[in-house]
Amino acid sequence: MKELLEFIARSIVDDPDAVSVSEEREDDTIVLRLSVAQDDVGKVIGRGGRVARAIRAVVRAAATKSGEFVSVEILG
Repeated sequence: MKELLEFIARSIVDDPDAVSVSEEREDDTIVLRLSVAQDDVGKVIGRGGRVARAIRAVVRAAATKSGEFVSVEILG
């Protein structure tokens, strides 16, 4: 899941080298924290949060397929 999120984020932002994803387990949930350059936060979130919702939906669908539950947090 971490690699998928990183790939999607690098495809969207202007500074792909600033993209980093950390993974942490909390109970039965995998929490992925996406960090991007300050100038790219708006691109990752999108107007009204549409891009962020789409990213979360894709990652969640991939996780469900493998039998896991994933939460995505976007950090600036």
